[in-house]
Amino acid sequence: MKKIKTRDRILQTSLALFNTVGEPNVTTLLISDEMDISPGNLYYHFKSKGDIVEEIFDQYEHDMVDLLAVPEDADISLDQQGFFLHLLFETVARYRFLYQDLVNVLSRYDQLQVRFKRIQKKKRLAFKTICESFRRQGIMAIEQEELDSLCEQLTLTACYWSAFDTLSHLDDREAVDPGRGVYQMMHLVLPYLAPADREEARLMSRDYL
Repeated sequence: MKKIKTRDRILQTSLALFNTVGEPNVTTLLISDEMDISPGNLYYHFKSKGDIVEEIFDQYEHDMVDLLAVPEDADISLDQQGFFLHLLFETVARYRFLYQDLVNVLSRYDQLQVRFKRIQKKKRLAFKTICESFRRQGIMAIEQEELDSLCEQLTLTACYWSAFDTLSHLDDREAVDPGRGVYQMMHLVLPYLAPADREEARLMSRDYL
């Protein structure tokens, strides 16, 4: 098995600690202790915790931008929407420390604020592209004003679901269930779907519970 480089181990260990105990509670000393390496070894790769957070954010941004590139001219199916939501919430869960303490994290690392806002805009655009594809195919009946409001609500739910979900298991922050988020998101769309498609989406959403 290929040996994992120390730099990559630092990032993996830091992300796991950020997710389980919260980024404000993690120090470089805790990271080095968890890895059983000297603080000097960690400092050789990263000069500060902020540098670690920024590199993890680079990974998060790459994963999100790739996922959110929904083709504008595609005929998207309900199955594809469900799969997209599943991947979205898996990605959110992977970097959940960002979402569980979003305002404070972005306040401490203000260089990330513009980048996160840019990702939020891409999320909203992805939801709008999917909904417009549904409307074009006759799967969804919705007025423009309602569509704009729905996409705003989908973006809001995708952003704050992780923090809401964590409230139900504060004693175990490793317990994550992306499926519940997918279920809620699909039910936001349900009222606007054609009857036959609505029932299909309802049945599909239950598979995520």
